[in-house]
Amino acid sequence: MGVIGLDIIDKRNRVASELEAEAVRNSGILDSVQKGEECYSESLGWLGVDKWAGEEWLSLCIREAERVSRIADTFVVIGIGGSNNSVRSLLSAIGERQGMRIVYAGNTLSSDSLSSMLGQLEGHDYVIDCIAKNFATLEPGASFRLLRDDLVRKYGREGARERIICTGTYGTQFERIALKEGYAFIPFPDDIGGRYTALSPVHLLPMAAAGADIRALAAGAKAAERELRETKGLDNIAFRYALARNLLCRAGYGMELLSSFEPRFRWFFKWWEQLFAESEGKDGKGLFPKSAEFSEELHSLGQYIQDGAPIMFETFLSLSDPGADLAIPESDFLDDEFGYLDGKSFNNLNAAAFGATVEAHSGKLPCVVLTLKDSSEYSMGYLFYFFQFTCYLSGRILGINPFDQPGVEAYKREMFRILGK
Repeated sequence: MGVIGLDIIDKRNRVASELEAEAVRNSGILDSVQKGEECYSESLGWLGVDKWAGEEWLSLCIREAERVSRIADTFVVIGIGGSNNSVRSLLSAIGERQGMRIVYAGNTLSSDSLSSMLGQLEGHDYVIDCIAKNFATLEPGASFRLLRDDLVRKYGREGARERIICTGTYGTQFERIALKEGYAFIPFPDDIGGRYTALSPVHLLPMAAAGADIRALAAGAKAAERELRETKGLDNIAFRYALARNLLCRAGYGMELLSSFEPRFRWFFKWWEQLFAESEGKDGKGLFPKSAEFSEELHSLGQYIQDGAPIMFETFLSLSDPGADLAIPESDFLDDEFGYLDGKSFNNLNAAAFGATVEAHSGKLPCVVLTLKDSSEYSMGYLFYFFQFTCYLSGRILGINPFDQPGVEAYKREMFRILGK
């Protein structure tokens, strides 16, 4: 196995018998996606990793992270959806590093939550990075005002200037504000939609500020790019996964459940849900992406998965190397009826729970097992690119545009009408 392994468990033969024929029918789509289609050129800036995560951008983000770390201990990410999910995904996956503390804002309009966020900043020196492609989304715009005002009151207008970063598109009102006020400006690629920006300066800067090794992240993504853009047919694991998803959708499974026994993927689930829901949920088509955190939700959702309506298939995300382990102490004074755990570790228990769950669930529904080598920056870079490439492929097989989001814009128009914009 390389960085990712893929296993399709289809005990009732709902997919396996059709995969080869489906691969032949869609080989032209694979070729087109690997090259990058001209009709989507304005959305494919992520397809070649070096364009926005090459050494030039990595160095810029590292230098800016070093600058702000000299004047603050806390980095506030102001963004919503695709403008913060990648940072949260990576940092929860890799664990704590020696870097700045990260606080999130701009992802809610709840006064209670925003008051709690401000409480987290009390007694800390902080900088803010407002991430807004076109600076028109209400949630980050409102939080930017709130925090900008707080910085000006705390440090004065001149002092606040070095603590404000604007991440936006060249040529927009946001860039003009940054130039006028002297704020640092980081480009939001105009050829990448928000949910595909994991491997761009949009997220590389806050990742670097938190102490993540963004060069290793980019290297993992480049390894995925080489493999997925060169490998043909069913040897291409993204193609195999995309074909299986579409076959299962046509077979009546309208939901994909992404499950893991690693809580460190909690925020990655949010990133994955947005990527596939916003990309494929249109024209009355698409799988509904949902996630489950095991073991916790085995004691709730597990009942429905096992005995409820057969509306879903399940994709498990597991790790070959789960990292740190803990031994279970032997009890020499209390008969707690858990003596069968003597000599075992929590990694043993988690592996047993995972294996038993896959075996039980695959008796009811088709299951896909994606096995990631570990949750390092390198592997997470590979994983981000793998799913983005799969989403592009899967959407094209489905027959939709994987890069627009007309449904999201509908609620914004109504909200702006209500607010009198």
